[in-house]
Amino acid sequence: MKFIILNTDYGGFLTWLYARHPGLEAQPYEEQMRVRTESLFGVADFYSSNLRKLGHQAYDIHANNEFMQKAWAREHDIHIGERTAPQQKARAFLERARRKAARTPLRHFKPLFRPVLRSLDGQPSWFYDILAAQIKHHNPDVLLNQDMAGISPRFLKEIKTQKRLLIGQHAATRLSDAEDFGCYDLVISSFPPTIEYFRQKGITAELNRMGFEPRVLSHLKDEERTLEVTFIGSFYEVHSSRVALLEAICARIPQVRIWGPGVDHLSRSSPIRGHYMGQMWGLEMLQTLRRSQITLNHHGDVAPYANNMRLFEATGVGTLLITDWKSNLQEMFEPDKEVAAYRTIKECVEMVKYYLENHGERQAIALAGQQRTLREHTYYQRMEELVEIVGKYL
Repeated sequence: MKFIILNTDYGGFLTWLYARHPGLEAQPYEEQMRVRTESLFGVADFYSSNLRKLGHQAYDIHANNEFMQKAWAREHDIHIGERTAPQQKARAFLERARRKAARTPLRHFKPLFRPVLRSLDGQPSWFYDILAAQIKHHNPDVLLNQDMAGISPRFLKEIKTQKRLLIGQHAATRLSDAEDFGCYDLVISSFPPTIEYFRQKGITAELNRMGFEPRVLSHLKDEERTLEVTFIGSFYEVHSSRVALLEAICARIPQVRIWGPGVDHLSRSSPIRGHYMGQMWGLEMLQTLRRSQITLNHHGDVAPYANNMRLFEATGVGTLLITDWKSNLQEMFEPDKEVAAYRTIKECVEMVKYYLENHGERQAIALAGQQRTLREHTYYQRMEELVEIVGKYL
């Protein structure tokens, strides 16, 4: 089978990536893709590389990376246009028609208006022009969209053919009720409520969890664990309970160090600011986890299910993970033997203090957690599961 995996990157990560590699924006598409992949940010090429190991063809597309995408367009003689003045004037009117457009296949609109309708989701015109050309060029059997909120279902409905299986992937954040996701043949998710959400809409949905890529370990330096307690994560509206936890930790455990985007959302008096170290991405983030004796995890204000990448990243690099208890955590890790799990802020603080003092127990749990991840939670295994799922629907 031939897979295309669509995704988008955080703007902050793209700014960081190109700042770290001056002149990269002028390089050929394949060189930019190589550097992006070697950053190890997000899922990097963990899906595509393991699908290839399983005997399939697989290609990654980072749809909002303007430098990379326009390099591909130049190399394939694809001419892209910018939004015209009449289109800009029409935007206000068409915005009011968004809900109707969400329920109407793009093929029912005149070609002149298709780029305008696509622009309603905030993407520049080149975004879909190039993406359509890439999908046509590769002609995949399976199109896997890992950003259901950022890549319009109206576009996907137009580009889809009967022979192509269209799969969406989404975790926990709320999707827009204005969108019609009926174009998807299948949705995969690591989050049980998301699976139920789509099933209630009459869309087939299956469980496919996150994982860890073992070859990450070969990219990490074998440094001493000089960071006693760390937290790496975001601070946005859905993280109010996370903020409360970390403010309590900062007040009681002075050695904690914190990284992540969204700190500007915190109050100026938040204790987190005194422990904040900035942002980091990909390999740097993984190396910091590797240098940590303990790293904290908190899922934010979501339903009570364990479901984020830190579960597998932290255990994968052999660090003790202290995470918030969730009803499904034991399906992935055994609490108190492979990870430590807290139910209250007070319990979290006590756990951190205990494991800082008890090195042997901390190391034993961290090692058991790493062994479990490398045994059962690799992306090779996740892609085996995905191929089996796809085989039922293609």
